[in-house]
Amino acid sequence: MRYSKEHKQETHARIVKKASVRLREKGAHGIGVADLMKDAGLTHGGFYAHFDSREALVIEAFAYAMDRSTERWRKIAEQTPLDKRLATIVETYLTPVHRDDPGHGCAVPTLGAEIARESAKTRKAFAAKLEQMIDIMADQILDVPRKTARKQAMAMLATMMGTLVLSRIAGSGEFSDEILGAGREAVLMRGEAKKPAPRKSATATRN
Repeated sequence: MRYSKEHKQETHARIVKKASVRLREKGAHGIGVADLMKDAGLTHGGFYAHFDSREALVIEAFAYAMDRSTERWRKIAEQTPLDKRLATIVETYLTPVHRDDPGHGCAVPTLGAEIARESAKTRKAFAAKLEQMIDIMADQILDVPRKTARKQAMAMLATMMGTLVLSRIAGSGEFSDEILGAGREAVLMRGEAKKPAPRKSATATRN
C-alpha cells in the first residue's frame, strides 16, 4: 500500500517525538530501534523508510527535545515583563516537576554526557542547539554588552543543568529539593551580581 507524502511526514514526526521522550528517559543507548519503532506503533522493518541510520534518528530526536526547551523559553519571554524574564526561566527550570519528568524535560542534563561520546556529527548537531539555548538566555540579560551576556548565559546554564543532574542523583526528597533551591539561588545571585552599578552623578562625584 502506497501512503501519501503527508502521511509519511506525519509518521516521521511521530517517531521523532516518541523517540525524543524515550531517549531522555532511558539514555541514548538504553533503548534500541525496535523498541523506538514499537513506541511509535510501527514495525522495526519500516525504520529505514524514514531514517538512514539510528544516528540520524538520534540527532533528530535530540534536536526536537532541545527545540521544545527553547520554544518554552521564548514563550516565557513573550509573556513575562522584561525585568522578570531571566528569573522566571530559571525558576521554571529548576523545579521538582522538571526533575521528576526527564522524558519531557531538557535534553542536556539527561543526555549531555552520552552525547560527548558520540560521533562528531552528533556532537556538532547537539552543540548547535545548545548555542541556540545560550542565545535565548543571553537575550534576557540586560544592560551588558552582547559578548558579556553570552558568557554569563553559558555560566548560568552550566549551573542550572548541573543542579538538575545533582538533584536527580539525590532522588526526590528534601536533600534533592535543597539542591534545587541552592541552584536557583546561585544562578539568580550571579545574575544580580553582574548588573552594572548605577553611575553616580557628576555632582555626587565631586562631593
